[in-house]
Amino acid sequence: MNPGQKNPDVPGLEPENSGQNEPDGVKSKDWMDRQNPGRYMPDKIHPTLWIQGQKSSSLAGKTIALGVTGSIGAVRVVELARELIRNGAEVHAVMTGAAQHILHPDALHYATGNPVITELGGRVEHVEFCGFKGRADLLLIAPATANTIGKIACGIDDTTVTSFATTALGSGIPVMVVPAMHESMYRHPAVVENVAKLKGWGISMVGPKFEEGIAKIASNEEIVLEVERALGNRSLENRKVLITGGSTAESLDPIRILTNRASGKTGRELALEAYRSGADVTLVHRDRLRLVGIREVFAESAAEMTEAVLSELDTGYDVLISSAAIADYTVEPSPEKIKSGGEFALKLKTTRKLIRECREKYPELVIIGFKAETGVGREELLKRATATLEGTKLDMIAANDVGKGGMGTEENELYLLGKGEPRHVTGNKRKLAACILEEVAGILNS
Repeated sequence: MNPGQKNPDVPGLEPENSGQNEPDGVKSKDWMDRQNPGRYMPDKIHPTLWIQGQKSSSLAGKTIALGVTGSIGAVRVVELARELIRNGAEVHAVMTGAAQHILHPDALHYATGNPVITELGGRVEHVEFCGFKGRADLLLIAPATANTIGKIACGIDDTTVTSFATTALGSGIPVMVVPAMHESMYRHPAVVENVAKLKGWGISMVGPKFEEGIAKIASNEEIVLEVERALGNRSLENRKVLITGGSTAESLDPIRILTNRASGKTGRELALEAYRSGADVTLVHRDRLRLVGIREVFAESAAEMTEAVLSELDTGYDVLISSAAIADYTVEPSPEKIKSGGEFALKLKTTRKLIRECREKYPELVIIGFKAETGVGREELLKRATATLEGTKLDMIAANDVGKGGMGTEENELYLLGKGEPRHVTGNKRKLAACILEEVAGILNS
């Protein structure tokens, strides 16, 4: 298009070339930008947004400003942004110049579905997102270098990310920092002081993970979990929740065990959901999550789990959720490996009943139990669950027919029975955990 011609797409005349040394294409682009300022607004139908909320709605309606600085950990941020979006968030990336040497802005434009902020302009983007009436619910700086942490601690804002941080801290918008650098840098006395200073200001720190002499960026799973906790409904804030999960295993000999098909997925999701809701969470099981924030106690046998739970409850808890498939029977183990070949008979003896002992010792404790049956109809399932609910003085029981699925699967179907009408819930175990914790919060606040 030549200067002086009418633009066929935008009404009005383009200005003539004033003789400045600019290519005609640049003048045309400039003119189009002024005529249509919305052309650099966030993409409304960017393909990335097709994944929004596909995993959960835990961050639905939340806007996250994602600050990216010049650590090699920046290569992880593309997938981090998409995980936040999969959980419902709207994400806008802000990059320092150093970060752009590691990751091209186009990669984060793709990852977020929104144009990347690489410099501050007339939109005063740092105020638009992190000012008193800012769009952002959280400023997440991941990864954060020692340089950026030091600048934030000293109130220096000479990069896009530090300007966002200064503005967020001044307006009270939550800030979360995910450090990533060499371990020797992280151990520097000034960096140690700066990290402590930021924590003292109420800034959340996630990680780092020390490995191979490097203070590595925390896992995306851990970062997303902390974001969900920071922006969640906090319905269990200041509550202590004890959860049992998975199967127990009774020793037959030094090699063999007697166990069941429970996978522990429900217990894991309950622990994660309770943590997202602001609770102080302890999970007793024979697995390892290794997620910072969730305390784990290892217990293999039914006896070990019973003792572990009773010991924990002595320290004071608000809720016990007993989702573990605890063995009803145990055996006297052989001290040596049982030789193979020929028939072998086991003499089973009953195990202690965890819920009964907990209720007797802690009559005021909120206890949630589970009831698994096989091959029964709805009415019979509810009848048996009600009998257990009343017989063991539970506050709520989750009942299901595992003959139809649920044990070891991703999906499940439950009936939640308490004081009111039974609640029927179906879906993946994360969704079911959210429903159970929603009921727990209601019981605690009633």
